[in-house]
Parts: sequence; C-alpha cells; structure tokens
Amino acid sequence: MDIQIGRLQKLLEGRRIRLELSPAAREALADEGYDPVYGARPLKRAVQRRLQDPLAVRLLEGEFHDGDTIYVDVEGDEYTFSNAPVAEHVAA
Repeated sequence: MDIQIGRLQKLLEGRRIRLELSPAAREALADEGYDPVYGARPLKRAVQRRLQDPLAVRLLEGEFHDGDTIYVDVEGDEYTFSNAPVAEHVAA
C-alpha cells in the first residue's frame, strides 16, 4: 500500500502538499484494495477512487492550498479530508 500512497504523494509534491492517513483510513483502504483472487492488484484503483479523485475535486474547488498537510480519515464507509492541525512549536 505504501507504494500506491507514495505515487499519490509524488503527484502532490509539486504543490508542497503532504498527505497523512489515519490508521483507520489505512486499514479501510487495505481491506477495500485486497481481493482473495487478485491479491493487492485492486489497491491502485481503490487509491484512485477513494483518495486521488476526491482530493483532485477538493483541490480544484479551493478547499486545500499549496503547502497544506491533508489528513485522511474514514467514517463509516466514507473517507474524510481535512487540514491536519499544525503542531505548535514549543520555545526552549
């Protein structure tokens, strides 16, 4: 799965956009992208249908911008996309 997510990350790299998946989203994607007959072959289509396509629409609509870190989670059978919270820097 990391290879397919890495390919999507590479597409977003030009806009300095990072993608973070929750453990639940990773598990749901792995379950959806696995078929007992075909193994992990359907994973590429699952990544495109569940992550890449909806993310492209959101980028075109201006929901996310260059430099954002997008957090992907799953609620029920729907994947959710949100801006990842920015970690506060602690002054030493």
